[in-house]
Amino acid sequence: MAKGGSVESVVGRYETMLDALSSLITKRSRADKSNKGDRFDLLYDYLKILELEDAISELKIIHVAGTKGKGSTCTFAESILRNCGFRTGLFTSPHLIDVRERFRLDGVEISEEKFLEYFWWCYDRLKEKTSDDVPMPTYFRFLALLAFKIFAAEKVDVAILEVGLGGRFDATNVVQAPIVCGVSSLGYDHMEILGNTLGEIAGEKAGIFKHEIPAFTVPQPDEAMKVLEEKASKLNVNLQVAHPIDASSLNGLKLALEGEHQYLNAGLAVALCTAWLQRTGHPIDNFNQTGALPEPFIKGLTTANLQGRAQIVHDQFTDIGSVGDLVFYLDGAHSPESMEACAKWFSLCTRDDNHQPSLNSEAQQQTDERSKDTTQILLFNCMSVRDPQLLLPRLLRTCASHGVHFQKALFVPNISVYHKVGSHTLPTVDPQVDLSWQFALQRVWENLMQSDKGGEASNTDQVCEEVKDDTGMSARCCKNSSVFPSLPSAIKWLRDTAQKDRFVRFQVLVTGSLHLVGDRQHWFIFFTERGNFSTVLYCLLMASEQSVCWWSWDGSRLRTVPCTFP
Repeated sequence: MAKGGSVESVVGRYETMLDALSSLITKRSRADKSNKGDRFDLLYDYLKILELEDAISELKIIHVAGTKGKGSTCTFAESILRNCGFRTGLFTSPHLIDVRERFRLDGVEISEEKFLEYFWWCYDRLKEKTSDDVPMPTYFRFLALLAFKIFAAEKVDVAILEVGLGGRFDATNVVQAPIVCGVSSLGYDHMEILGNTLGEIAGEKAGIFKHEIPAFTVPQPDEAMKVLEEKASKLNVNLQVAHPIDASSLNGLKLALEGEHQYLNAGLAVALCTAWLQRTGHPIDNFNQTGALPEPFIKGLTTANLQGRAQIVHDQFTDIGSVGDLVFYLDGAHSPESMEACAKWFSLCTRDDNHQPSLNSEAQQQTDERSKDTTQILLFNCMSVRDPQLLLPRLLRTCASHGVHFQKALFVPNISVYHKVGSHTLPTVDPQVDLSWQFALQRVWENLMQSDKGGEASNTDQVCEEVKDDTGMSARCCKNSSVFPSLPSAIKWLRDTAQKDRFVRFQVLVTGSLHLVGDRQHWFIFFTERGNFSTVLYCLLMASEQSVCWWSWDGSRLRTVPCTFP
């Protein structure tokens, strides 16, 4: 687009790209049994069309699979090597708000201008050369190919690739000669594709192992470790176990990503980076992993950033008079094991937060210096391919073991849908949204709460009632939970509830799905300073929503973030 073009044309160009990307989504859910394998060999045809065969072989790649922690491991590794002075490329998934989040160059998501350039370069060539025999790549495969193109063209020193799903048939697994491979903690997830046992799942994840390429994993259950070792042995792979780093090795600093489990992910990242440095001719002299880590490693581990994992966001839009009355704890946990880690993190964080003084001393005086009580609330949704009977009990039991008990659970549908890549326009609420899955989640929760109190499971539908708020939106309320037709309506209820009781701090755990966490971010994040762009905020009253929407111009397009005045 020529300089001086209209804002509408800038926004329109990006929206056109999103439409083209959305056209590559051929399945409503990636968790489809027909996905397995799915003509993996086509990826080599795509590489040939895009002339990326030689470029991939020249990339110095760290390749990471796993059930949980692989995104954190990749993020730590990228930050470490960037702080060692290398130009880094990081490919992760999923994104929360903008698809560009999946592609980071030197720790920053790729610029819109570069992204559009590389996107259309790949898309147009594939559109021209593909056929009935070699159809257009599917959504994730296209994104992986795009990552290879970006990293090759940008001449990164190291490319860190997070496996999307599984390993053996993942699009990232066209890499033939990575520098080092990693497998993070394994557990039960995507069983409809990867298998019903830990051994079967481990076999799929070990599919990224390459002949005589070193690999690292973390302590695993015996069943999984046995399979990893067998797969490694067949390929003459030196498989080593990386252990959690010791907190003392950070010289008094804290990991940038919260949670005890992150020390395990950090340990794997340290092992991967150490091996990468050694194999690329940059060994660290006199490095003893049992002592203090090298300074670049410490800086990398303590400054890494990953959205949607163990984030704490203080709601700034509740006009209560003191900060911290409504606090959101965001974590995209969606497997039983990650749900347990999330519950531990939430329990420890709320315990620590409850001993922190108010951030606003004047406001604290206005409450007659009366200490606030706390109430924990769960805001939850998970994909229908996941089993809430595995997720919710694990969450409840772990929190309860730490003395945390939820007063209420809120269930909402995601704004995001898998058949459409997120738009920059204001998300709308479908008045005909199907809430049957949320009602099913509610029944599981109510039965769990009933059994915890020594009662027997009851017919939840008979003890719930439909209520309407002042905007006419309906919610189904039961004794211990509510189903809302949208995330915004649930947030409004939370804010109204916090507004009514100034002597309670509401601590809301948002979990079950990275898409839900991303939706929450979409509605509440202010886009302020981004890089060297100066941000100008405009305020517009949205008559249809009867709310205020901030429009943010970041030098390339308008962004919309609905909110209310602080």
